[in-house]
Amino acid sequence: MAWVLASTSPRRKELLAQAGFSHLDFSFQLVAPNIDETPLSTETAEQYVCRLALEKAQAGLALSSHVVKPQVLGSDTIVVLNGLILGKPIDQNDAKRMLALLSGQTHEVMTAVALTDGEHTFNRLCRTQVSFCELSAADIDAYVGSGEPMDKAGAYGIQALGGCFVKSITGSYSAVVGLPLVETRELLACMMQHT
Repeated sequence: MAWVLASTSPRRKELLAQAGFSHLDFSFQLVAPNIDETPLSTETAEQYVCRLALEKAQAGLALSSHVVKPQVLGSDTIVVLNGLILGKPIDQNDAKRMLALLSGQTHEVMTAVALTDGEHTFNRLCRTQVSFCELSAADIDAYVGSGEPMDKAGAYGIQALGGCFVKSITGSYSAVVGLPLVETRELLACMMQHT
């Protein structure tokens, strides 16, 4: 059996390594799934993020034909503010728009994780509440100018400069970064019991 992470995120790579620390021979390969991340008009935010995690895992499985007995983990993270899904910004203006919306507000970060070997599939959804302080236009301009928000859901990274805007968090810090450690360890344990 071989573990595969269907992601190009360096944050998820680091977190998955942490999740498997108790297994002496835990290692994994990386594949880069390419899926359509367009929300379907009929799906809720929960359905959307869970679908993307599963599709990434399935796409990763298809890319892992060279691996003996691959077990593929896919994950996706979205930011939801008052029912509005904030994905990765398309440009700097979009990042500024998202940060202005999040300023002084509490939003929800949803991270879904799916693990499949083609025969068994397990998944989890982690929800975390994050409250931002008030952001000035100068704060937003400086942060967007750093380039950090451009590849992150909601246009911020809690684990780096964006953490300066977080007033409080209720839930899983690692899920906000991109991979909920407790839930991921549960999935790894489930898969090991079924193989």
